[in-house]
Amino acid sequence: MQFAVVGNPITHSLSPLLHNSAFKALKIQGFYGRYCLENPENFSILKSLNLKGANVTIPYKEVAYQACDEVFGIVNEIQAVNTLVFKKDKILGYNTDAEGFFQCITHYPLKSALIIGAGGSAKALACILKQNQIITTIINRSPNRLVNFKEFECFCFDDFKPKKYDIIINTTPAGLTQNTLPLEESKLKALLLESQLAFDLVYGTITPFLALAKTLNIPAFDGKSMLINQAILAFEIFMNALQIPFDQNLLTQTMQKAI
Repeated sequence: MQFAVVGNPITHSLSPLLHNSAFKALKIQGFYGRYCLENPENFSILKSLNLKGANVTIPYKEVAYQACDEVFGIVNEIQAVNTLVFKKDKILGYNTDAEGFFQCITHYPLKSALIIGAGGSAKALACILKQNQIITTIINRSPNRLVNFKEFECFCFDDFKPKKYDIIINTTPAGLTQNTLPLEESKLKALLLESQLAFDLVYGTITPFLALAKTLNIPAFDGKSMLINQAILAFEIFMNALQIPFDQNLLTQTMQKAI
């Protein structure tokens, strides 16, 4: 059985390590690799790769939603997919980002959130925060993507008037593709000083965003825990779709120790 994570860039992804560690520990014959998709117009090529399932990362989560024949759960609200199951001639879509993220912050008494960026991951986070009665604002460099957030308070960077938010979340690739902050430093510093928590979806490196939060003594987390949580949920979806039994506790323990 073959699985893969699909995106661009993709060489940094730790998803293969997580899933292959689980296959080995659970004694399931499977392999999980990486696939760099250069052009979103070629998304349908995934059907020809003989994959049983795939995960989707930046920048194709909304493209994946459009490519699905059926979607489930919170996907209907998010309209972004990070987990695919290939079943006969159909593509089935799920989103484990939302729940994977919320599991990371559930112990914090948060009432408000600011999300920087307006891509597929941002929509997943916004929807799960809304479901849990956390008032959420989204800011983005350009207005184009903000049309997908009509039920939320939204601003472009130039129009944004900062106020107090309990958590500041960076969903942009700033710090991954470039060593930059996702927002002007003075504005970001003011926001962080009023917050309880900083969260960056980028993992495996101390981004400028996280570094700034730490200099201000604000608790700061990268996307590692979210990555592990969403991977566990995705693995469960893959195995349930294939009707392959597995040890849930061993899966969780293995993925938590893998990275």
